[in-house]
Amino acid sequence: MKVESKVPQVTLLFWIVKIAATTLGETGGDWVSMSLNLGYLIGSAIFALLFVGFVTAQVRARAFHPSLYWATIVATTTLGTTLADFADRSLGLGYPGGVTIVSACLLASLAVWYRVEGSVSVDRINTPRVEWFYWVTILFSQTLGTALGDWIAGDDRGGLGFGYEGGALLFGGLLACVSALYFWTALSRTLLFWAAFVLTRPLGATLGDLFDKPVAQGGLAMSRLWASVALLAFMALCVAWMTMAQTRERRSLR
Repeated sequence: MKVESKVPQVTLLFWIVKIAATTLGETGGDWVSMSLNLGYLIGSAIFALLFVGFVTAQVRARAFHPSLYWATIVATTTLGTTLADFADRSLGLGYPGGVTIVSACLLASLAVWYRVEGSVSVDRINTPRVEWFYWVTILFSQTLGTALGDWIAGDDRGGLGFGYEGGALLFGGLLACVSALYFWTALSRTLLFWAAFVLTRPLGATLGDLFDKPVAQGGLAMSRLWASVALLAFMALCVAWMTMAQTRERRSLR
């Protein structure tokens, strides 16, 4: 049985929460794998279980639940962080190698989704099969974003050495270009959505690294745990605001 789309409306506040979630994915993923000394492999295993659990709950839900949706997004960002770090560092692929492999996975996911469903639009995410395509694609996009952010900002493992501030400015500028294309051209809205979705992840990754990396490496040396708690609280406030605004809108239409 089909239900209404189980994803939120794509508004400015959606993108603000998405950037906060991706930043939380970086600080939270690093806290588990690095601060707790669990390593990238065990961290990935933990977040993979959370990812499967949240996606299963999301698919089984009969309607859109904001808290469940954004919890699932956070699960994809944390898993994307540890997966990218595991590939780049533990497997020794380096940043260019990681970006290449994950880019191929993302394109393959979109291609299979399009071939099976005839569309990769996010307007009607309302059947179990489409939902799984959606969340797997999002996972690959989050992993690619992490690898891109590290590649641009880092100066080791084949990194381009832009630094965290430079990386944030670069990806923020690219997002501004995508926004301009959205408002002033007729380019495919689906293409622009996925472009923005990928680019918000490296922006969050560089912001997360800016918060928690040592001052000697260009960061602010904030606690990963407390940075994650602050980001989680900010997300909760934004999601509550979105929910109230949408409730008022529905009531006004009655």
